[in-house]
Amino acid sequence: MNYQLELDKIIEGLGEKRPRLLLHACCAPCSSYVLEYLTAYFDIDLFFYNPNIMPAWEYDRRLEALHKLLAVMPCASGVKLIEGPREEEVFLEAVRGREGEPEGGARCPICFSLRLGKAAELCLEGGYDYFTTTLTISPHKNAELINEIGEREAASRSVRWLPCDFKKRGGYLRSIELCREYGIYRQSWCGCRLAPGDERNEP
Repeated sequence: MNYQLELDKIIEGLGEKRPRLLLHACCAPCSSYVLEYLTAYFDIDLFFYNPNIMPAWEYDRRLEALHKLLAVMPCASGVKLIEGPREEEVFLEAVRGREGEPEGGARCPICFSLRLGKAAELCLEGGYDYFTTTLTISPHKNAELINEIGEREAASRSVRWLPCDFKKRGGYLRSIELCREYGIYRQSWCGCRLAPGDERNEP
């Protein structure tokens, strides 16, 4: 399925309506292009829930970058940031026994389900029209898998998932440009303590 085309159809059908969207944010770089794109059509609350990001200083660094992005990016001026709980222990328990899996292996779908499940819960509680995630902008993430998980978590709570593949149409490259323009910290790995990464030294 071409998830970008599915999103195009939904946006085309909105007319003058501006639905409320809960956007799960994995980090500021991924959020940059997605916000630039979607704030033209939706009223957005940004939900930072990422119990996979460790250690604490890296978590704080990414959250700080997200606050900075919302402060300096004009299109994000009306976006509210909702900070979810850290819940490191929830993530570690969920992936127990899969610590040795490579990035992109059996541990990642569990991580996606954990984060999108929490977003779906908040979507229901907050009465949002849709929820989705910035995760699909990454060329290292499987957009089909993320959309399948999002749809499953949405169906289990009777809420609506907004299909997405934000790497399409140069989204990833645009996110790099936006981070450079606004001086936003760009990390070198997904944040999971169990995944390989280049930038592990405390700032």
